[in-house]
Amino acid sequence: MAPDYVQRVVDRELDELLPALAAIALDGAKGVGKTATARRRAGTVHQLDAPGADVLYGADPYRMLTGEPPVLLDEWQRRPESWDLVRRAVDDDATAGRFLLTGSAAPRAELHSGAGRLVRLRMRPLTLHERGLAPSTASLARLLEGGRPALEGSTTIGLATYAEEICRSGLPGIRNLPDRARRIQLDGYLERVVDRDVDDVGRSVRTVGALRRWMAAYAAATSTTAAYEVIRDAATPGEHDKPAKATTAAYRDALERLWILDPLPAWLPTAGHLRRLANAPRHHLADPALAARLLGVEVDSLLSLGTSGGSAPQGGVLLGQLFESLVTLDVRVHAQASEARVGHLRTHGGEHEVDLIVERSDHRVLAIEVKLTHTVRDDDVRHLRWLTDQLGDRLLDAIVVTTGTDAYRRADGIGVVPAALLGP
Repeated sequence: MAPDYVQRVVDRELDELLPALAAIALDGAKGVGKTATARRRAGTVHQLDAPGADVLYGADPYRMLTGEPPVLLDEWQRRPESWDLVRRAVDDDATAGRFLLTGSAAPRAELHSGAGRLVRLRMRPLTLHERGLAPSTASLARLLEGGRPALEGSTTIGLATYAEEICRSGLPGIRNLPDRARRIQLDGYLERVVDRDVDDVGRSVRTVGALRRWMAAYAAATSTTAAYEVIRDAATPGEHDKPAKATTAAYRDALERLWILDPLPAWLPTAGHLRRLANAPRHHLADPALAARLLGVEVDSLLSLGTSGGSAPQGGVLLGQLFESLVTLDVRVHAQASEARVGHLRTHGGEHEVDLIVERSDHRVLAIEVKLTHTVRDDDVRHLRWLTDQLGDRLLDAIVVTTGTDAYRRADGIGVVPAALLGP
């Protein structure tokens, strides 16, 4: 292992699955660390985006399958036929540990899903746990076991550090750069998405500026369920000739295929305990730092607007949205490791909302609210109390993730966990 390699939550999943499965595809946006993680296990590496790769593998596609296993096809989407070649190779020989694929774009619709041959794992940017801010004392896996375990631990991490982590990024190759270099790299990352990557997945961008404005409007809607028409209107204020719905839908499709957009689906329970739930997703970018760059905000602009009557700065609406996105990233990574899925809950009229619902395979759930606050008051848990009444024993636990210092349980049993203390 390279001395500067950061141990990832997905490492544990790969170590468990690779000895049992023939082929695993590690999906995620560019820069999240897929190649570094996959190379640690690979016996052979075929880098499909390397200079000369088109000529080499175009002349002999089956060369991609050769070598000491596990054979890693890095950036497999650059040669989409590699997906089917691996699938057919596994049909012929399903010996465990044969192939690893890393990709920065989802398979095209015309490709076979690979179901039964290729298992897909999502890799996201670094969680707070992986960034090593503080020892994790609240395990999501333990909370999902039920029984409302004791919560303990404290941290000195506060609001300013969370704002810094939002802006620093969870992309391993970017987050530790000096501030100016980091901003330039993040801007370059976004420019590449707009100028090149969207075209690479088959979506022609006629007006680069329009796509960039749409992405900024999407960033402003982070952690909300704003309608896509509202996002389109926000991207084109005062313009009568707005992009067609099909155009913005194409933007969305391409950015989701590139894993740049990471919308959180609505939780729709299989049992009939709850009715009249909305099904719109909550909007998130792959990394809250990308949202911050699109909106032109840095730590100072998130924190220096003075304080209002509440516990968050006046800029707290945006900071709260980005903090929720940061926590959502963490919860999704930890939930995947526990074979659980994540959604959000909102009733049609908006009377009740719960930020994150983590559901086990038996449909029992952990409910999580995210609050940009140091102190949790009764009003902060009213939706969790409502959900407790609705679900009864189906609700394994309920917690509030905060910017505070201490993990504990309130007198009503609801847990309080500082974000820095939440781990897998």
